[in-house]
Amino acid sequence: MKKSYEIDMVNGPLLGKMLLFAVPLMLSGILQLLFNAADIIVVGQFSGSQALAAVGSTSALINLLVNVFMGLSIGANVLTARFVGARDEAELSDTVHTSITVSLVSGVALILIGVLLAEPLLLLMGTPEDVIGQATLYMQIYFAGMPVIMLYNFGSAILRAVGDTKRPLYFLLIAGCVNVVLNLFFVIVLHMDVAGVALATVISQCVSAGLVLLCLMHAEGPYRVDLRRLRINRMKLLQIMRVGLPAGIQGAIFSISNVLIQSSINSFGSVAMAGNSAASNLEGFIYTSMNAVYQTSLNFTSQNLGAGKRSRLMPILLRCLGVVFGVGAALGLIFYLLRYPLLSVYTSDPEVVSFGILRLELICGTYFLCGMMEVCCGSLRGLGYSVLPTVVSLTGACGLRVVWIFTVFALDHSLWTLYLSYPVSWGLTALAHFICFLVVMKRQGGSADVPPPQPAAAK
Repeated sequence: MKKSYEIDMVNGPLLGKMLLFAVPLMLSGILQLLFNAADIIVVGQFSGSQALAAVGSTSALINLLVNVFMGLSIGANVLTARFVGARDEAELSDTVHTSITVSLVSGVALILIGVLLAEPLLLLMGTPEDVIGQATLYMQIYFAGMPVIMLYNFGSAILRAVGDTKRPLYFLLIAGCVNVVLNLFFVIVLHMDVAGVALATVISQCVSAGLVLLCLMHAEGPYRVDLRRLRINRMKLLQIMRVGLPAGIQGAIFSISNVLIQSSINSFGSVAMAGNSAASNLEGFIYTSMNAVYQTSLNFTSQNLGAGKRSRLMPILLRCLGVVFGVGAALGLIFYLLRYPLLSVYTSDPEVVSFGILRLELICGTYFLCGMMEVCCGSLRGLGYSVLPTVVSLTGACGLRVVWIFTVFALDHSLWTLYLSYPVSWGLTALAHFICFLVVMKRQGGSADVPPPQPAAAK
């Protein structure tokens, strides 16, 4: 029997259950963004535009360094959901314990990578001298908390795979309150500036990771975590990597294209960087809402594939595309209409606001294309295909952006031309992903249901 916080993804109507799954994920993603938003708002209002630029300019580089490891959590998510759908308890337990162990190992590796490479990579990006010191300090403190950040993400992926998106929301609500209070205390009272907001973020992530781990340790069923069983199962690691590594590489290369764009923005000076940071942080609230629908397509597809219910796969994709279009278009319109007051929350500098407006006016009206691209990619990964969407994304989105920077942007060196690379790449890549999904479904035998594989013997 499913618990009240779990969702049965393989039986009954789809749309209502998808919304029950996606809405808590949207709220969870928004709370996570509030961690970073609190950082940016506090330093922007109390420490000045240079501190604002320092914190905001690190996001693309942080994503570059962590995305390969975060991709493994997608592999853990897909594999866990598939074994939940197939009701294979032994395989599910091995997957869960391997995933938690991998998260901790990845976190330790990221401490070394982030602390050692922060300053050289920021210099490589052309970060201005008046920003580089604070940006380096922010990154080094942030990466010191990577083990708990990775633990939270892998643990949440396991809970999503069993249909539980409510409890991670409650945990983030608690951690978010901790983050906001500590931000204000460290920056206003102790005058720690960027070091204070970084430390507040790490402490709040410790809270959310600890709550997720306690939740898994006290869970009933095969996804319960027993600390004595934490070890890496070689076969499960390979299966996780088969899906997760291409996803991580895709995320990392996406970040390289974003680092190139950030480097191009840096050439316009620290005021343009600050405006871009504020605008992109606002866009993050739209993106994370759409990403919840991506997670929905991935998990529903994985579970139904594991249960052999292929007739539900195309309806899952079409419903997710409809939902993500509605979410992206509606939020884009709201943020466009409120662009002046929203940006004023981050900074009182009118020049910074004007640079933020330039970005929002172009991105908000087209951001739903990014969501549709993500949903199609999620459905392909749910089918167990990870290399294919990675190749498509790298060619259609990343490759196009890089070419755009060295051709179109080189001819017209303006921020508007630079930002135009986003909607063009989203639209083309979304179409390519959808065509790939149709081809994969046809090659796999269409939409006829098949008996699920027999569960492995209990160990």
